[in-house]
Amino acid sequence: MIKRYKSKGVIFLLMVLFLGTLSQGNAQNGIIKGRVYNVADNTPVPFASVLLVGTTIGAVSDYEGNFLITGVMPGFQQLRVTSVGYVTFFSEEFLVTNAKEVFVSIPMEKTAREIETFTVTSSAFRKAEESPVSMRTISLKDIEKAPGGNRDISKVIQSLPGVSSGVSFRNDVIVRGGGSSENSFFIDGIEIPNLNHFATQGASGGPVGIINTDFLREVELYSGAFPVNRGNALSSVLDMKQITGDSEKLRFKGSVGATDLALTANGPIGEKTSFVLSARRSYLQFLFGIIGLPFLPTYNDYQLKITHKIDAKNQLDIISLGALDKFNLNTGIENPDESQAYILGYLPVFEQWNYTIGAVYRHFGKNHTDTWVLSRNMLDNRQLKYRNNDDSNPTNLILDYLSQEIENKIRYERKFSSGVYNFLVGTGAQYAKYSNETFRRIVALGEIRTEDYNSALDLYKWSAFASMNRKLLKRRNLVASLGVRMDGNSYSPSMANPLNQFSPRLSLSYLLDKKWSLNINIGRFYQLPPYTALGYKSEEGIFVNKDNMLKYIRADHIVAGVEYLRTPLSKFTLETFYKHYTNYMFSLNDSVSLASKGADFGTFGDEPVSSNATGRAYGAEMLFREKDIAGFNIILSYTYVRSEFLEKNNTFVPSAWDNRHLINLVLQRSFKRNWDAGLRWRYVGGPPYTPFDVNYSAIKDVWNTNYRGYLDYDRYNALRLDAGHQLDIRIDKGFYFEQWSLMVYLDIQNVYNFKARSAPVYILDTDANGVPLTDPADPNRYLLKEIRTENGNILPSVGIIIEL
Repeated sequence: MIKRYKSKGVIFLLMVLFLGTLSQGNAQNGIIKGRVYNVADNTPVPFASVLLVGTTIGAVSDYEGNFLITGVMPGFQQLRVTSVGYVTFFSEEFLVTNAKEVFVSIPMEKTAREIETFTVTSSAFRKAEESPVSMRTISLKDIEKAPGGNRDISKVIQSLPGVSSGVSFRNDVIVRGGGSSENSFFIDGIEIPNLNHFATQGASGGPVGIINTDFLREVELYSGAFPVNRGNALSSVLDMKQITGDSEKLRFKGSVGATDLALTANGPIGEKTSFVLSARRSYLQFLFGIIGLPFLPTYNDYQLKITHKIDAKNQLDIISLGALDKFNLNTGIENPDESQAYILGYLPVFEQWNYTIGAVYRHFGKNHTDTWVLSRNMLDNRQLKYRNNDDSNPTNLILDYLSQEIENKIRYERKFSSGVYNFLVGTGAQYAKYSNETFRRIVALGEIRTEDYNSALDLYKWSAFASMNRKLLKRRNLVASLGVRMDGNSYSPSMANPLNQFSPRLSLSYLLDKKWSLNINIGRFYQLPPYTALGYKSEEGIFVNKDNMLKYIRADHIVAGVEYLRTPLSKFTLETFYKHYTNYMFSLNDSVSLASKGADFGTFGDEPVSSNATGRAYGAEMLFREKDIAGFNIILSYTYVRSEFLEKNNTFVPSAWDNRHLINLVLQRSFKRNWDAGLRWRYVGGPPYTPFDVNYSAIKDVWNTNYRGYLDYDRYNALRLDAGHQLDIRIDKGFYFEQWSLMVYLDIQNVYNFKARSAPVYILDTDANGVPLTDPADPNRYLLKEIRTENGNILPSVGIIIEL
């Protein structure tokens, strides 16, 4: 059946391409409109030169900063903008079609007034003064055309240095050896708790992303040197920026991809207001059913942005997104194999929904910008599991879990300049509610027990932050940034004192000449443990982890690197990094840190923990990025990373993210007649894993509680899997007609069908009738059988995008 599915997809794509070629228009009627403005106060920048990169086509902005470029070739384009007294600006790549006008905002930054140095080479690669290291920008083209990315931002960032990935369907964000719970995500300045559907509560993973890439303008990934206004992260901050709705005409876009159907509307509401609205519905359950996976996920989501330009000095954005996810077991599989039976035996079914809604108000004053952010987000997570998946008898109940998280947030920021200094100051407050109703049977501390408790937690949080940047030395070739952040909350007296979470950071960037620079960042960062840990209660109604003196988790970063700009479109960087963790959560059930947990469906942190674990992650990254060399767009990165934590024997033990070696190669090229092709090859070093305690797992009461093996924590992460690698390819074709556009693509993941061996697992040994066998030497034990499973299949998909 899989082969038949593949061949039908390829034949369908070829038919679409053939028919489109017969009727394709050749007009070059693309129109680019835009506005060039001073980023400090939103005032127009007149007489700026706006040029299409790689061409001689361009325009000059008028007195209001507006410009118009006509006769543009459809496809992805990029602008280079120059003006006397301003830093040269390269826009991110954006899509131009014949069917609609594209509006591009160009924020220009004034140059320092006292520069007496060589001319700095202008570059398409941005470097923030506060984050001269560890910040990567991802353009719309990188997202849309990423081989194997399936227009999913969680998968696209896996091509960047320091970001780990696996040959599987999981989207966990693993950056520089940090766990999947150590990241924070922002969209247009609003924090969102979840990046993926079917998210692991307390972490970040899931099989597919929640963000519709039709909304994205650009994405910035910080793997260190986090800005002071982006808190609660230890390993990465993902900052996403959305497009603004069309202010002149209502437009529609529909896309069919490998996993879902999406519809997007985009247009004006009034003279000063525009909107973008989308809805998506998955058919992932059909694909998983074809492949024969034992679980069937279904997801729905929406995304909305409304922009109201009050006047030249004031703007209001309203943003919302949400999802409804259902996860069922594929119990209809006839004669499931051993691997399928194993997953069906322990995996629960669950239903999850979440939403975020917020408003961002900006006021542009003289030499300053004020930003107010008000938002609310909510997560509802329900899980159920019955013995043998038989819910007809209530005594079969193993797990009944219902939890809600609600956060209400407000944040104020002011950016302003004073002479050669640039400042950012701000403060924030939150009110959070967490509730939990849990019934479950577990194996912990060598015994089988039942947990049955209700929990309710109200939490107030506060923060304050400030940073200052300026150029130093006579030639102004040293840029320094000093920042500080403080956080606190009402959970406990130690957490309430913001001085206990005092988070300083310093960045320096020294320009050796017009192409070479040295960069460094030293910083301390804090993250609040997940609500699942904060709200964990005993049956007596005691907040267990409050009594255990749970603290903010701390990570101290040191990052240093060198950057070489060969041309405005070519960059090479080499960075070394070291992260030292303290106050990490330590499981009192398993006597190990929680550093390796969080990359599985379910929950993370809802157990007795203390803040006693320490660890480290260190290594080096190399990145070569070339946006145009013989027509190729190239990303080549190599990362060496070690991730280790002190365990109960006071020795460093590798975490689950200790992959050692990560290699990514991305090659993309555009051809005539709007063809694009690309490939991505990934190599991921084998991660450590913990073997099972077979003797203990075979005890009947233990097995009938877990329905899978119990880990041997005396040999925690003592073994290691083989390395994995995968080749993905993608072919795109665009058809640009007068009133509409058609884009089709073929994406094939894991082209040479690499099979990644997973850690061995154990299942019950049965007789010919499927009845579990008892150990003849001990009637209290089952006979277990070891099986080895593999991850990785050739996965072709066809996508169609229509824009009106």
